[in-house]
Amino acid sequence: MAVVEPRLGDRTLFATLDAAVYANHAGMSPLSSPVAGAITDAVAALARRGGGAGWELLGAREPVRAAAAALVGAAAAEVGFVPNTTAGVRAAAFGLPWEPGSRVVCFAGEFPTNVTPWQRAAAAHGGEVVLLEVRDYAEQPVRALEALERVLAAGRVLAVAVSAVQFQSGLRMPLAAIAERCRAHGAWLCVDAIQACGVVPIDVVADGIDILACGGHKWLGGSMGLGFWVVREHVARALRPAVAGWTSHEDAADFLLRGPGHLRYDRPIRARADFVEDGGFALALLPGLGAALGILHTLGVDAIFEHVQRWIDVLEPQLVDRGFTSLRAQAAAGRSGILGLLPAAGVDVIALHGALERRGIACATPDGVLRFAPHWANHVDEIPVLLAALDASIAER
Repeated sequence: MAVVEPRLGDRTLFATLDAAVYANHAGMSPLSSPVAGAITDAVAALARRGGGAGWELLGAREPVRAAAAALVGAAAAEVGFVPNTTAGVRAAAFGLPWEPGSRVVCFAGEFPTNVTPWQRAAAAHGGEVVLLEVRDYAEQPVRALEALERVLAAGRVLAVAVSAVQFQSGLRMPLAAIAERCRAHGAWLCVDAIQACGVVPIDVVADGIDILACGGHKWLGGSMGLGFWVVREHVARALRPAVAGWTSHEDAADFLLRGPGHLRYDRPIRARADFVEDGGFALALLPGLGAALGILHTLGVDAIFEHVQRWIDVLEPQLVDRGFTSLRAQAAAGRSGILGLLPAAGVDVIALHGALERRGIACATPDGVLRFAPHWANHVDEIPVLLAALDASIAER
């Protein structure tokens, strides 16, 4: 069978996708045929060979690790696999060098993944979470950065935890500017990147990111259950790994591979990002993540970003003409793969969403915002179909 290469605006690799227009990649991406095929093959190998296939799949981690690292400008040794974004954020939150009175800055209005673990870690260590308003970065970004600077200057801030892209509005946060202020006051920048990686260019070095966490099931195009986090080398040395398992030790598997006399409990925990990789690893999902990352590298995230912007550029004004209020940033630097809109007067957004879904339009309504999130396989030719469904859905109420 001939190999079909991914192409921008081409749904060939999603031949079984039901939706007429799939614009919910900020929620969950459908699996492309290379990703689904890689997972299916891994499951079949495990069914045939059991542990033998398992060891081979474990050995396949390194190329996938390198691909994930290259996507965000990290070194491969700075990448560890996690089941989801929450697991990475939680490991960061509980691994900080907390002292009583230590503080972490979070943002009101963000997805709870990047707030709840910090709250729990602060409560466990006698610390404090300072909540700033994320909407200020859309309305008055200079003042927002000034407010952050004041909190940092007051001292005892261990980290600033922020999403690279806001899940409702799609606002792309000024990570480099935030990082500059963090560095000036000795705080780490910890980024939830699940709404960015795979559609928005992101570079942990250029953006000054110390820790990054990203699940695999949104813009990466992988399956739910496997993603990655990045812990920069200087941070890994300072983390206190409160969350660890038997595979977190140096030479953890020696007692299984080298004969008697190697079963020990005193081996040090690895001072690398991969200390979070648990014994019960999601082996069958790993080749799928590798295939998904391969597609992103083939197309290039910069090209994907520009392609998605063109799609949104066509849709946005037509929705505004219909009375919707766009939450998309005016400046290109603040844009992402998300187009969030407030409904027109008198429109029940939940009912509208249900009507759109029945007409084959996949989108979402986080906290009352109508959200469209196209990716590399979407084509502008879909937009008349989407608009016809929208008009019909509104007319039926």
